[in-house]
Amino acid sequence: MSDEISAPVVGMVGAGQLARMTAQAAIGLGVEFRVLADTQEDSAAQICTRTVIGDYRSAGDLLKFAAGCDVVTFDHEHVPGEHLADLERVAEVRPGGAALRFAQDKLAMRDRLSAMGVLAELGVRCPRYWAVSSPADVTAGWPIVLKATSGGYDGKGVWICQTEEAAAEVISHGIGLLAEEYIPFDRELAVLVARSPKGQGGSYPVVQTVQRDGICREVISPAPGLDPEVSLRAQRLGLALAAELGVTGLLAIELFQVGGELIINELAMRPHNCGHWTIDGAVTSQFEQHLRAVLDLPLGSTTSTARAAVMVNVLGGDDQDLYSRFVHVMAADPGVRVHLYGKRVRPGRKVGHVTVTGTDVEQLRDRAWRAANYLSLGTEEPGEEPVEEASQ
Repeated sequence: MSDEISAPVVGMVGAGQLARMTAQAAIGLGVEFRVLADTQEDSAAQICTRTVIGDYRSAGDLLKFAAGCDVVTFDHEHVPGEHLADLERVAEVRPGGAALRFAQDKLAMRDRLSAMGVLAELGVRCPRYWAVSSPADVTAGWPIVLKATSGGYDGKGVWICQTEEAAAEVISHGIGLLAEEYIPFDRELAVLVARSPKGQGGSYPVVQTVQRDGICREVISPAPGLDPEVSLRAQRLGLALAAELGVTGLLAIELFQVGGELIINELAMRPHNCGHWTIDGAVTSQFEQHLRAVLDLPLGSTTSTARAAVMVNVLGGDDQDLYSRFVHVMAADPGVRVHLYGKRVRPGRKVGHVTVTGTDVEQLRDRAWRAANYLSLGTEEPGEEPVEEASQ
């Protein structure tokens, strides 16, 4: 009888920065971690020894990859729905296709959420919405928000239209669309929860997110000045939706806050930008938590390790050499934690993030922004925001 213990094999479809940080968490758990990457230059492929090169849109490539895995999970939502059922025949797929559909199809998500009684019980709602097929479907209520029903991320696939002409131009692209009422929100919040196949759940503190040009630039945990009752409702919402939708792994819910009201904006069933702060600011990072959840292990503590944490994303500027600016950032503020993704620098592209933890939120914000600005721009002072290029 062999004494060898076989560690479970987790395969993640996609090899971006989320997969890269999940690979780092897998090391501590002793889990074998594999990624399905487009190229060897992908963020996670650079550090993951068990990298398979393939196309996530190819059923053959997906099935070949899944055949060597105990559990398959995702760092994006773009795997074609018809392939998910095939995957589920050869491995545990978490989240499964039935749940993932609601992160892939915004119209299906809105329809499903609107039918849930738990939203009314918690005093939460979705924006008013409707399907769009022609300019005649959006003739009033300006401004109006048009969203691609599938394929959007980081603000791509979202258009705030002020006029009929602007809406008609978007509709002329011939993509699936839905329209939503424009919400003049006070601020944006996010709640991140985990759920295991056995039904164990856990919620991180509700955070405030700051978006610029559709990109998450800053996350503050916990959301400053948030009414404890509103925070509790958001966490209860996250856990309830994870159970109702059958999510296994992480579920991130982006929310608009309007006074004491919470309005659901988007869902993601994977590690999420709103949870990057947990690497340095929580007992269990979101990446370790996702692995624990999809492997049906006991979930880790979601307790914060400091009173507050601030994360700022680092965007690419004109200079490719981020490392040449490391010395200044590290010497200027040794308490700043820098995470770079190994991605080719392009103006406006997310290439890393910094996190600072402590007690005074405004001081933390100042320190985080100074570090991020220097890495991006070579100066601690804010400059003109880089214009994002078409790249993930």
